[in-house]
Amino acid sequence: MTGAIWNLLLALAWVILSGDFSGLNLVVGLVFGYITLVLIEPQVDALAGYPGRVPRILGFLGFFVKELVQANLRVGFDILTPPWHMKPGVIAMPLAARTELEITMVANLISLTPGTLSLDVSDDRKVLYIHAMFLDDEEELRRNLKEMECRALELFR
Repeated sequence: MTGAIWNLLLALAWVILSGDFSGLNLVVGLVFGYITLVLIEPQVDALAGYPGRVPRILGFLGFFVKELVQANLRVGFDILTPPWHMKPGVIAMPLAARTELEITMVANLISLTPGTLSLDVSDDRKVLYIHAMFLDDEEELRRNLKEMECRALELFR
């Protein structure tokens, strides 16, 4: 978290010193700030691991946007073309997430994806119950959701 704050502060300093208050200039400042933090990371203990997190976050965002577009297209196609191809159902997915923050993030990512909704977490916090609009292949759905969970958990580690 310290690295992200320093990166933002360096980007804001770039924007102020350059006098160009556009969004593109802020992005340029973020890139230059990131490069600076990568270069000084070996000397500053508070920045340990920060340079490796940014590519993981960008990779996850790309993955999630792809999943989001695919789910929107599938739901949209089903709505626009009768007869409906939905086969709704509820599945139980074992969780690799352990902390409240991890479980909340995984559940919210699943609920943000059209066609799936997180319903409940078991009392022992080891199983997440999910409603799916398209339960044609339960194992494939569980595999896709597990991939999303694994990629999300990589952001914390």
